Amino acid sequence: MSDAAIIAGTSEKSVSIWQDAWKRLRRNKASMTEGGIVAIVIVLSLAGPWLVYLYNGYGYDTLDLDNRLADPTLTHLLGTDTLGRDLLARVLYGSRISLMVGFVSTLISLLIGVAYGAIAGYFGGRLDEVMMRAVDVLYSLPDIIFIVILMALFERSLLLLFVALGATSWLTMARIVRGQVLSVKNEPFVEASRCIGRSNTGIILRHIVPNTLGPVITYGALTVPSVILAEAFLSFLGLGVPPPASSLGVLAEEGAQAIAVHPILLIAPATLMAVMLLSLSLFGDALRDALDPGARKV
Repeated sequence: MSDAAIIAGTSEKSVSIWQDAWKRLRRNKASMTEGGIVAIVIVLSLAGPWLVYLYNGYGYDTLDLDNRLADPTLTHLLGTDTLGRDLLARVLYGSRISLMVGFVSTLISLLIGVAYGAIAGYFGGRLDEVMMRAVDVLYSLPDIIFIVILMALFERSLLLLFVALGATSWLTMARIVRGQVLSVKNEPFVEASRCIGRSNTGIILRHIVPNTLGPVITYGALTVPSVILAEAFLSFLGLGVPPPASSLGVLAEEGAQAIAVHPILLIAPATLMAVMLLSLSLFGDALRDALDPGARKV
């Protein structure tokens, strides 16, 4: 069989795998409900502050010092915070920042982990051994300590937060990708690419990495909520999203300080964060089940 035929067959197989995963995902009503909740949260985080502004004329950063700590009313559906800002707009804007932190940091971790694991698994030998021993050493170090040191040494910014969270979340991804690469690097379509003179970089990017996308997507979906939770923890240490931006973690930390006089300042962001984290985690589990090769019908 020619190289083109082998590669074409592999492409058709990949398409059928994705189609099969999508069919099983759609048959799972619970997973579709969780995905719908995630979609609603994303839409509200993007459009919510604008809709609140159209509703009452208050942006997420509009100050009203004469109306501080107001109870919920028809004008301010969740009341106002310590500076008179509309709490609903603040919470929806905070969810946007939290999701941005989760997705961008996860993307950074996946880029590092996929590249590292693919190189280690493809070339193997001593290089693989050295690279994976380095991963073992990094595993023994507490992630949060590394993040705290970075945030304390350098000027706080969203970019630094993305890098710090992403640079501590790639280790498991590297191991997963390495295992996948070891299982496919000697397949006929990879050997055919070697025979026609394709470079190692071309083989990795064109044939190896695409065959690891199932586990990568699954792990990425499960990493997003853990990164959001890590950022919330950093916010309670004063090392989260720098002002004037506010994530749900920052809002929850501010609400905790005023819980005795205005509990909704903590309840509102904490509730939305709980719904967001739960739906993201359950949807990630559903993706894992849908992409599980053992669940496919032969």
